[in-house]
Amino acid sequence: MQANNFILGDYLQRIGFSRDPTSDAEGVRQLMRAQLLSVPFENLDVQAGKIVSLAPEDIVEKIIYRRRGGYCYEVNGLFAMALTALGINYDIIGARPMFYPQRRPKSHMVLLVKIGAERWLCDTGFGSFGLRAPIGLHQRGEIIAQDDESFLLEHNEHGEYVVKARVKGKWLNQFCFDIHPMEWIDFSLPNYYNSTHPDAVFVKQYLVMQQHPNGRTLLSGNLLKKMMGDQEVISEVSPAELNDVLQREFALKL
Repeated sequence: MQANNFILGDYLQRIGFSRDPTSDAEGVRQLMRAQLLSVPFENLDVQAGKIVSLAPEDIVEKIIYRRRGGYCYEVNGLFAMALTALGINYDIIGARPMFYPQRRPKSHMVLLVKIGAERWLCDTGFGSFGLRAPIGLHQRGEIIAQDDESFLLEHNEHGEYVVKARVKGKWLNQFCFDIHPMEWIDFSLPNYYNSTHPDAVFVKQYLVMQQHPNGRTLLSGNLLKKMMGDQEVISEVSPAELNDVLQREFALKL
């Protein structure tokens, strides 16, 4: 994935990455982590009644130069541009969110990065208990510790990979996927649904999240949740406080 206005140096500056990036597995891990800790997951445009643009140049302008965040297509799309600039091969994959009561379509987007003979799942844009570093498909069945959190990659009865997160002592399904590549244009309809449909969670309420080394800060509707290790502090946010909260907690402005 490429954009005419993508400049690798500007991207690295945006995510606070001061080293020379490398194209091995450790380099991809460092890059993904730097983006996760600096670019928030957010749906402010959807809440403003806008349809999110998937034009690569618009994503670059929004996240790098306007210092915004985005949801999965935008932030993972930006990460894909960085991988392309570094000559790293990857596939774009559709994933099915699994934390809803009803079965949902494959509306989430992730990346499968190819490093030698190994493939690594990368995701910088999952608004729930998302990965904090890549997971190798060869790590299936292993409990993988990332900071204070644990993840598990398993197969289900359909032969799909399932990502699970350990939340309050229980393994909860996050999303599932197969390894069949998709094209960028394939996400235009899921993006339209997530930007406009009244049943889409992004249309219903604010969802803004910033990952931290030891937890995450989440704005869900009018509730601000600060989750650090096993501790969770919840406070209400009034409409009058929203701008201040967005700027203070997420470095964002309406």
